Amino acid sequence: MSPVCAPTRSSLMTGRFSLRTGIRDTYNGGAIMAANEITIAELLKKSGYKSGVFGKWHLGDNYPSRPNDQGFDESVIHLSGGMGQVGDITTYFLRDSSYFNPILWHNGKTEAYKGYCTDIFANQAIRFIEKNRNNPFFCYLAFNAPHTPLQVPDKYYSMYKDIDPASGFENDNRPFVPMTEKDKEAARRVYAMVSNIDDNVGKLLRKLDELKLTENTLVIYMTDNGPQQQRYIAGMRGKKGSVYRGGVRVPFFLRLPSVFNGKKQIETTAAHIDVFPTIAELCHVDLPHDREIDGKSLVPLIKNKPVNWEQRPLFFYWTRHYPELYNNIAIQKGDYKLVGYTNYNAEIDSFELFDIDEDPYEQTNIVTSHAGIAKELKKNLDAYYSNLIGSENLIHQPPIFIGNKQENPVILNRNDAGGERGIWSQEEIYGKWRVKITEGEYNILVKFINPIKEAGRMVIETGAVINQMKNRTVGVDVIEMKNVHLKNMDCDLIPYYKTKNRRIFPFWIELKRVN
Repeated sequence: MSPVCAPTRSSLMTGRFSLRTGIRDTYNGGAIMAANEITIAELLKKSGYKSGVFGKWHLGDNYPSRPNDQGFDESVIHLSGGMGQVGDITTYFLRDSSYFNPILWHNGKTEAYKGYCTDIFANQAIRFIEKNRNNPFFCYLAFNAPHTPLQVPDKYYSMYKDIDPASGFENDNRPFVPMTEKDKEAARRVYAMVSNIDDNVGKLLRKLDELKLTENTLVIYMTDNGPQQQRYIAGMRGKKGSVYRGGVRVPFFLRLPSVFNGKKQIETTAAHIDVFPTIAELCHVDLPHDREIDGKSLVPLIKNKPVNWEQRPLFFYWTRHYPELYNNIAIQKGDYKLVGYTNYNAEIDSFELFDIDEDPYEQTNIVTSHAGIAKELKKNLDAYYSNLIGSENLIHQPPIFIGNKQENPVILNRNDAGGERGIWSQEEIYGKWRVKITEGEYNILVKFINPIKEAGRMVIETGAVINQMKNRTVGVDVIEMKNVHLKNMDCDLIPYYKTKNRRIFPFWIELKRVN
């Protein structure tokens, strides 16, 4: 997997390394997948499949990057990277209860739901399966749990509230990083959330049995990256965000009784990019021929057909904004893995080299004794890095369309805002959105995290055109600008509220084309 979620999800959907798709981060405007990508849903649509997504999308919250723009017929999702985060404007202000009774987005429109989010997403997926049981269907059930904030029903938390998550490993000879009390409490909540997921997955599998769909339904169970908090992870080094195995090695289970009989464990290293071609082969759908597909079908491995996968390089990276040369970057080829946490111009002895077969916990750096292997892997790493950072969709960030009939009004949220790195809930920070505007008259609503305390000016920059309005009303958290004329342009949209001493970036901005 990728070390973080949006890059993993873009690779899962397209069979391509995330940088090819325009995805480079989880926010900061780096989690918008280009509309010219072909998703699993779009691929299967050619063969008459109905597709539904339930839960976390995290590949763009506006046209043309939403699920329903990317081939899905049914979607019930939250926005941005997580419920309760600043990008998910309908749950952010719910704070500690954002996972309960949420307002979600059903086919691009807000809708209120009752219950706990994981239960809601599973129930919606089951309804979709029931509705489409007589036709081919693709159901993408992407739980947001156990992502932060770690909210869980009391029924499940009570199962773990009295345990010590750090106990029981005294005789385990695998590396184990000590847990703080904060880590332990997070682990209790994560285990509770996973138990709830287990129950919901069981409910879905029983529904397949009840509908007599089990035999001919491909079920894939996986996660997107390593854990965010410190806890037991079978001795692997690192966690979410890291290119060490603790950040990128995850469970993967596949079941299709009509094709694969019995249980089988495959040791060959595979990745998220392989899911797309695997589904294509099993569903008898041709892969796109007009683009690079980085993944390989897992079917030959499962059927014991000879394949030469050991020499296939797998590329891993993650840093905020764009990839940083030789920082949190790795390549694995066969049993050898080269890891870079060093400088852009570092010599080979500044890297780490691991033999994963002999050292699965990445504890012993053998770069000095195996310098030849390390240098060869660095050549592969350099080639992948150079190729991927030259991707068209990365160089030209996918824009959000403003004034298009497919989405009007458009609400721009902080998850998709670029500008300063680390935009979250700060007020005085520089932010912007990359947009493609259709000329027209617009009514614009600007929402702030906190009420305005001083008179000032509301300013909206679109390229060379700047619209501004004086505001003397204080104590409000929304400012409206009516009948703003915007021209056809591809540009950065930069909104801010300017007072004598402050420049405040909005929580979100809504633009509605009125003619």
